[in-house]
Amino acid sequence: MSEHGSRDPRGALARNSWLAALICVVVDTGGFVFSGSNPALSGRAWAVLVVFVAADACLAAPARFTGGIALAHAVALVVTPVLLGDEGTRDLSNTGALVAGYLAGAWLRPVPAVVSLVTLSAATTANELLAWDGAHGRAALLFSVLANGALPWVVGRHTTTRRGHLAALEQRAERREHEERMAVAEAVAEERSAIARDLHDVISHHVSAISVHAAAARIAMPGGQSGGAGAMSRALHAVETASRAAMLDLRRLLDLLHGRGDADAERQPGLHNLEELLTGVRRAGLAVSFTSTGAGIVDLPDSLDLAMYRIAQESLTNALRHGGPGEVRIDLDHGADGIVLTITNPLPVTRSWPKPSSPGRGLDGVRRRVALFEGDVELGPTADSRHWRVRARFPEETLC
Repeated sequence: MSEHGSRDPRGALARNSWLAALICVVVDTGGFVFSGSNPALSGRAWAVLVVFVAADACLAAPARFTGGIALAHAVALVVTPVLLGDEGTRDLSNTGALVAGYLAGAWLRPVPAVVSLVTLSAATTANELLAWDGAHGRAALLFSVLANGALPWVVGRHTTTRRGHLAALEQRAERREHEERMAVAEAVAEERSAIARDLHDVISHHVSAISVHAAAARIAMPGGQSGGAGAMSRALHAVETASRAAMLDLRRLLDLLHGRGDADAERQPGLHNLEELLTGVRRAGLAVSFTSTGAGIVDLPDSLDLAMYRIAQESLTNALRHGGPGEVRIDLDHGADGIVLTITNPLPVTRSWPKPSSPGRGLDGVRRRVALFEGDVELGPTADSRHWRVRARFPEETLC
């Protein structure tokens, strides 16, 4: 038999039912046969024995017949004293009736369970009254009815209630565990998305600068359009600087991805590194101006500081790759209601620009970074359609 079959709850339940029925048959039969002064059984005693063996054998039936099992034992309890008549010297063990009461309380729905309780209690009362010789008081009769009729039913009902409570607790724990797993999976997915955006920003910015400077170096070579060893040296130096910056950022991101970041590690870039960023794009030939109003560059939460730096980096990269000739303006305004970062660059005359409603991966990353801090962002051309503007506002409560 397979492991699954050996643990089948229905098979175990059937085996336990047969075992309970067998034990009840043995106990009730033995108690009845050996209780009287005369070992020989009369015809009426044999009839009683057959009735109780049949009722006890019903205990092996499936759970859906629990109501009928309780009824069979109730009938046996009433019929027995009538059949015994003056052979009341034999003690009747009602073990099967106790088990039937327990099963009725444990398995039946509320209404059938109450009906079974009333039936068994009435049958137990009738059995006691028919066999009552007056030697015991009415209190003994009441206690017998409670012990043999009501108590097994109450124990069975309690078992069912407890089982249902435990099942509800297990379901609740499983649901909470599932929700926790989903939350962890969502957090991991969001973290991967954030890392992907950072990688995109790093690669896009630095590789674009490398491409521009490499082209400048090619043109500046002897025989190029504007030869000169000095120009070629500056271009190659800019290529080297941008490459090293890209590798540094990549190593930093990979350290975070592998869990090796700590307090002693080099912190992520922020607005304090903005001047270095502007120096790099100026070497690529992009004119950039920076103005700061209000509180200016202050100590911000690391995550917000990094997000604003990446937004500026992405905007400058797009201006370098897709913008037209002219100066790029970066304005940082730290007012009472928050901090606003605005980047404005000229648009090319002949080239098309992505629509704000369908931004590329970089602009979508800008939206996500701003939304993470419950801010708002504006992406698109200005009213005169001559400039492209990225305006990101972060509310004051996110600056703490």
